[in-house]
Amino acid sequence: MSADLDQLENQSIYILREAYNRIDKLAMLWSIGKDSNALLWLCRKAFFGRIPFPVVQLDTAMELPEVYEFRDRITKEWDLDLKVEQCPPEEEMDQTLPPLTRAAARKTEGLKNLLRDHAYQGVMVGIRRDEQATRAKERVFSPRSLEGDWDVKDQPAEFWDHYKTRFPEGVHVRIHPLLAWTELDIWRYSQREGIPIVPLYFARDGKRYRSLGEKNITFPVDSTASTIDEIIAELQVTRVPERAGRAMDNESEDSFERLRSVGYM
Repeated sequence: MSADLDQLENQSIYILREAYNRIDKLAMLWSIGKDSNALLWLCRKAFFGRIPFPVVQLDTAMELPEVYEFRDRITKEWDLDLKVEQCPPEEEMDQTLPPLTRAAARKTEGLKNLLRDHAYQGVMVGIRRDEQATRAKERVFSPRSLEGDWDVKDQPAEFWDHYKTRFPEGVHVRIHPLLAWTELDIWRYSQREGIPIVPLYFARDGKRYRSLGEKNITFPVDSTASTIDEIIAELQVTRVPERAGRAMDNESEDSFERLRSVGYM
């Protein structure tokens, strides 16, 4: 198992260094969840303890208090160049979207504003293929329009760790160093490395957050797992999907796909 984690770690560090070497202006999106915390840790390893690009939180002011406390602590301890992008209000979202999906769309519009205002050419995002079916179609280096539009049929081929990293004007690139990881991999790696974890992931009163998001659209699931060992054991037998607590996923069959096509992470 340790060898598998070593291979994943080496691949991710290679992707991070490849992106830094070939793409001029980079930022990393930090949701403060388990995946982006693991990605942050990998960035520190890749660049010898100091992350050489901004770390951006897309903030809706709807995160749980523990998330903001964790953000502020880690920013100080790891000396991060944190940028907080305030997302537009829900009233400005596409009103044809279902209500919960409109709430989730705020981060999509926040990311568009970030790209417009700061002209980042590459954005690192801690998504995984196993988390959601639409993300299984992703590439490691995924070109998008400046508005975030994603054409799933027009993605570059990626073979044997060879990635297309040069794109024309009017394009930004999403870089996904964790795409090959699984939820179990993230937890095993976090345990091995001693990566700090937001306490909400650990069960309290028979509930824990499997996936972190805004408090108005994300809810805890039934669980008694209060340690990483117990979470790993739970994940080995559970049939409950990782995003079971994401209310948006149960609102409309195509909600996630619609958001992804216009720039959602």
